[in-house]
Amino acid sequence: MTRADLTVRGGGIFGLSVAWEAVQRGARVRLIESERIGAGASGGLVGALAPHTPEGWNPVKAFQLASLLAAEDWWRAVEAASGLSAGYARAGRLQGLADAAAVALARARGLAAETLWQGRAHWRVVPATGADWEPPAASGFLIHDTLSARVHPQQALAALTAALSAKAAEIVLGEAEEQGAVIWAIGAAGLEALSRDLGRKAGQGVKGQAVAVHLPGHAARPQLFIDGLHIVPHADGSVAIGSTTENQWTAARTTDAQADALLARARDLVPLLRDAPEVARWAGLRPRAASRGPLLGAWPGRPGHFIANGGFKIGFGIAPEAARLICDLVLDGRDGIPAEFAP
Repeated sequence: MTRADLTVRGGGIFGLSVAWEAVQRGARVRLIESERIGAGASGGLVGALAPHTPEGWNPVKAFQLASLLAAEDWWRAVEAASGLSAGYARAGRLQGLADAAAVALARARGLAAETLWQGRAHWRVVPATGADWEPPAASGFLIHDTLSARVHPQQALAALTAALSAKAAEIVLGEAEEQGAVIWAIGAAGLEALSRDLGRKAGQGVKGQAVAVHLPGHAARPQLFIDGLHIVPHADGSVAIGSTTENQWTAARTTDAQADALLARARDLVPLLRDAPEVARWAGLRPRAASRGPLLGAWPGRPGHFIANGGFKIGFGIAPEAARLICDLVLDGRDGIPAEFAP
């Protein structure tokens, strides 16, 4: 068999996205996943692709904007190659505003968004209507942003895997020889390995839990964001609710009373969810870099090895741009990665 130009380690959203970007550039790719596709943080339920606030502009926010704006075409190409739906929709997001000060701040951010978001998406303050699909809004006003989107995480990973197979990428479950340059995209375990190599903490896994209920007919509605709680309707009739942020835990992949509390809180805040039956739960470790941003670039002290990691909570949203930048570096020798992302 012809040797691969590139080995990607990790079958989560970063690993699959890097492999997809590479095969589209004509590279021969071997992807090695030691357990199963989506075994880590990417195998969850929520799939919210939401932007940072449009203020205090910096390379991280510009990077995320570029990825969110590219997402629709990117996922459509994956779907065309695979014949499967990734569950992508740019349906926007609603957030409630608590008081007059919050309304004023939101309006100022909306003015900034008109410039920073290049007129391709909007952040607007709109009156609450009291509809059954709205977050609480004591001020009587909501933020409606049109940049937020969603994918169905498990469907998206399946579509990427099928698209890679259609492009003749080799996908190995288990172990295999590394060939060519190696890109490590193995989430929390990768942050631990990098920390050992650097002799300092590069990041850690943070446990998250999520729940899904069955509430068909709401796929076209915007996601809701309520004081850190994401409520995301999907095309398969599920509504995902998440997620917790836990720095201490006993069992990383086991749900517990905190998942119960998530569901109870969502049902209290959005009455439409009260009678929706629970259909799934998820728990796992999400990779949070010490910098709180992604880690992209050469692995220090390991020639020919590179890192694509740290997509804490925003991995699906930034994956297209992260894949483009790391492939620019590894395949073409062009380093356009912001210095803030350096391992």
